[in-house]
Amino acid sequence: MPFTKFTNLDFDQIKESIKDYIRSNSDFTGFDFDGSNFSVLIDTLAYNTYITAFNSNMVVNESFLDSATLRENVVSLARNIGYLPRSRSAAKATISFDVHTNNSNVFGMVLKKGLVCVGNQSNTSYVFSIVEDIERNTEDSDEVIGGKKATFNNIEVYQGTFLSKQFVVDSSLDQRFILDNPYIDTSTIRVYVRDGSDTNTLGVEYKFVDNIFNVNSDSLIFLLQEIQDEKYELLFGDGIIGKKLENGQVVTVEYLITDGVDGNGANLFSFSGVIRDSEEVNSEEVKLITPSSPISIDTIQSAQNGANIESVESIKYYAPKIYSSQNRAVTGRDYEAIIKRIYPDTESVSVVGGEELDPPEFGTVQISIKPKNGEFVSDFNKSRILSQLKQYSVSGINQKIVDLKILYVELDSYVYYDDSKVSTADTLKSKLSNSITKYSNSIDVNQFGGRFRYSKLLRIIDSTDTAVTSNITRVTIRRNLVALLNQFAQYELCFGNQFHVKKEGYNIKSTGFKISTESDTVYLTDIPNSDGKTGILSIVKKPFGENTQIISDFAGTVDYIKGEINLNTLNIISTSKPNNIIEIQAFPESNDVVGLRDLYLQLDVSKSKINMLKDVISSGDEVSGTVFSRDFYTSSYSNGSLIRE
Repeated sequence: MPFTKFTNLDFDQIKESIKDYIRSNSDFTGFDFDGSNFSVLIDTLAYNTYITAFNSNMVVNESFLDSATLRENVVSLARNIGYLPRSRSAAKATISFDVHTNNSNVFGMVLKKGLVCVGNQSNTSYVFSIVEDIERNTEDSDEVIGGKKATFNNIEVYQGTFLSKQFVVDSSLDQRFILDNPYIDTSTIRVYVRDGSDTNTLGVEYKFVDNIFNVNSDSLIFLLQEIQDEKYELLFGDGIIGKKLENGQVVTVEYLITDGVDGNGANLFSFSGVIRDSEEVNSEEVKLITPSSPISIDTIQSAQNGANIESVESIKYYAPKIYSSQNRAVTGRDYEAIIKRIYPDTESVSVVGGEELDPPEFGTVQISIKPKNGEFVSDFNKSRILSQLKQYSVSGINQKIVDLKILYVELDSYVYYDDSKVSTADTLKSKLSNSITKYSNSIDVNQFGGRFRYSKLLRIIDSTDTAVTSNITRVTIRRNLVALLNQFAQYELCFGNQFHVKKEGYNIKSTGFKISTESDTVYLTDIPNSDGKTGILSIVKKPFGENTQIISDFAGTVDYIKGEINLNTLNIISTSKPNNIIEIQAFPESNDVVGLRDLYLQLDVSKSKINMLKDVISSGDEVSGTVFSRDFYTSSYSNGSLIRE
């Protein structure tokens, strides 16, 4: 009796295959399976085959990192190649405060680890803690006569709740050291090990390591791995790789559980911590200090850099890259993976070899980082990243981290619509804005090496609603120049895209600023040279109701081919835009804009314009096109105004 080959796992296809198989037996030739009890048996067989095939397919998919979907399986597969997914990161804030006391015999104060203060963000309260005691010496109080004061300056507090858990080592069991809480920031984990008879101290601190380089049998280390439900398990040495725990020892683990990204932005803090006398540290009875007045907290830096646990997609992307880098930074991909590991707040990384710079800087790697929250990496974090990169980098290669350079793309879109298909123009405009915003968050832009795809944007606008009949969208690129006020300085701005050139000028436009030699607001503009490849920058002013006046006819140069602007020495004393910003714009030669090398491409929806125009032809108001050409005509090219509007 022949077997039928199954080529489809669909239920109906399986059922038909079973019928064909049974019909191949002469005893059932011409049998009506649908009208007999055989139909129930066939359905059962087909259903069983279908479920078995589905489960087999799922099992196979979950066995490979590329196709797995369940987090537990993705984490397990990543663990096999030595990758530890990033945990939640607690938002960090920097605060300062003074503590006054009436007791003149206090020579030092200790801010106890644990809860320090409560911060507010969007009408929600978040607790902020520290994971280690902070000690400060006292001085004579300027508030309390005969009293003492301790100043806690630039204290870094972490959003989250401080917790502690103890394990007693039992070598007779297959013991696992599992932290029961999800939402842990693993960077705050502190592990101490002591003998069971020693009850006065936490014991010796064990250090976390993510590899076994330079680890021997006496190394006091522990490793981490993520397990089910986003919890973590501690792994200790076996006496060969790391020091082995002894029976009866007590392991104390202290850590924070955090709200991650939700804690960002908190900046109003009220003190809730505990202060004790530093001389009572080794005493069985800790002497607490009662402040003589309420403690007022000054916020130096609001909470930032909080992040959620690494997503499944990110694990599948970075785990193979970390494995391929083999803990060494050689290629750009190596740097990208390693920086993401040592600085979890990284959203995107650009790594440029010194030989690609202009002028070349051989032996140097230039790194630019876009944080998840904000635009700049602090000097402290830069130093920390560079310090940790040293253990991965090749000897003789120097790394430097430069500030983020953002290339903004702006739109000036004129959208024609059929008013018979939409209730109001504002409703349609809102939908268009949402569509453009969604595209601005896509993988095309908001990254180094990103590419703004003009045709794709036009298609998105046209397909937003059936009422949209067409659109004419102009593209502008912009860089923000941060002026050094009241000092002479030269400036260079690279756009990384060729500029569109009009012979009459006005290709480069800026917002207003003031210089030391002119009381009126001035602007930048350009005059192309005869070759059309380069031009001269001028500083001009345009008093109300008067013609343009040239203040400086050679303020710098512009390279239209490379997309570079160089300003000669200027003393800028103020800017029309806040934060000492001068916005400088140009029109790209190609509407497909690329974020070249260390330029971070970003579609700026907030400064883009959507202009709604009634399509009188599609609406049926006219058929000749006369009114359309006269009243609703829109040019596809840029305006000739002098200043950036």
